[in-house]
Amino acid sequence: MRYLITGATGYIGGRLAPRLIEEGGAGSAVRCLVRDPGKLRDVPWARHAEIVQGDLLDAESVRRACEGVDVVYFLVHSLADRDFSSIDRRAALILSEAARAAGVRRIVYLGGLHPDGPLSEHLTSRAEVGEILLRSGVPTAALQAAVILGSGSASFEMLRYLTERLPVMLTPRWVHNRIQPIAVRDVLRYLIGAAHLPPDVNRTFDIGGPEVLTYLDMMQRYATVAGLPRRRVVGVPVLTPRLSAHWVNIVTPVPKGIAAPLIESLVHEVVCREQDILKYVPDPPEGRIGYDRAVELALTRIRSGEVETHWSGAAVEGAPSDPLPSDPDWSGGSVYTDDREQPCSAPPEELWRVVTGIGGERGWYSFPLAWSVRGWMDRLVGGVGLSRGRRDPDRLHTGDALDWWRVEELEEGTLLRLRAEMKVPGLAWLEMGVGPDPGGSRYTQRAVFVPHGLAGHLYWWSVAPFHGIVFGGMVRNITRTAERSAPAATGAERRAS
Repeated sequence: MRYLITGATGYIGGRLAPRLIEEGGAGSAVRCLVRDPGKLRDVPWARHAEIVQGDLLDAESVRRACEGVDVVYFLVHSLADRDFSSIDRRAALILSEAARAAGVRRIVYLGGLHPDGPLSEHLTSRAEVGEILLRSGVPTAALQAAVILGSGSASFEMLRYLTERLPVMLTPRWVHNRIQPIAVRDVLRYLIGAAHLPPDVNRTFDIGGPEVLTYLDMMQRYATVAGLPRRRVVGVPVLTPRLSAHWVNIVTPVPKGIAAPLIESLVHEVVCREQDILKYVPDPPEGRIGYDRAVELALTRIRSGEVETHWSGAAVEGAPSDPLPSDPDWSGGSVYTDDREQPCSAPPEELWRVVTGIGGERGWYSFPLAWSVRGWMDRLVGGVGLSRGRRDPDRLHTGDALDWWRVEELEEGTLLRLRAEMKVPGLAWLEMGVGPDPGGSRYTQRAVFVPHGLAGHLYWWSVAPFHGIVFGGMVRNITRTAERSAPAATGAERRAS
């Protein structure tokens, strides 16, 4: 089977491509039509796919992309464009003609779940695109989903930020509307299954998860899964979708151009009217993924400490609920970082010796009184403080306790990652790296903090003014210590020889 994915740099397309690559046998191939191939440069699965440059509004590039293809996935929506309806309409017409001319066997489209009657501009456009593809002369499966649950999904990210950042919420009437959310893993399962439908199937399919909830239910249950207190809610009947979009733009990093159409869609109740897709793509033995489990999957990668990117070390593997390098910067939840680096005239092995000797009696090379006070405060609230020290004054192993840190990863000579075990409203790590440099070596340092609720955000911003003193001092003093000890170490080596 030969596939063409449009929208491979988007949320669903970027997760569908590696799944198709994984299940592909002999003769299978995945082609991705993208305007900017550079957006897939850091995505490991891209080297297993054919990446072609083109634009859905350019009929010639779409025609070339459809040549020799069995199944085309239409996964593009121009949410952020002012005239998104006409853009998506034109793209659907161009693709319909190109797919028919190329002899494509099936088109699979992912649209929005919607009720009968008047719709928001966003849902109207998505329904129109589905109708265009269904009339294309190519058998089409137009899947219709409501809120998709997974890190990187715009609707999920909006839910995440609102719930995590607002312990007290002013809510409009639409938060009581019913929604049938669906886990991204189930969406991908339906998309893959739809490629194998019988050739006479040309219709829409409603797809949803096993539960029907209100948006308010979803926020409260997100808070429970994330370990946050129950959110307090105050109803405000005058908070229109337009005003809600302004509010979301202030409180969350989700751009207003994306939040506005999503909120306008929430004015409608979006519940599956039929589930005929199950005749062709039945549920797995364990059933579809429930809401709480879907949220857990979306939060697992951050909770495990893998807060950066996301597919590193993978070929085409990876959980679809995880963030991807191609996801927008505002997705994946809040992660605060403090990054610093400095060249060092000492050789890498001497700098590494200083790094792995940190903590315990040697201290943390910066503002000892501040570290001591923070340790006492941690003990007062039931934490471990700084009293644990270290097991060995000169050697570290993965899993060792190191004052209020735990050695999470140790790559000999290059990387030391510590996970904080102090009492903080969130999760914290400290990474220290050593690499070669023309003048000797280079020291890199990164502090990472994933806040837990509003208290976590307030904690970070309250200590941020002191980072220059604490973390900046660490960088300077660690490199200076290595430089001062390097000649002595070299002399000792000469005497030993």
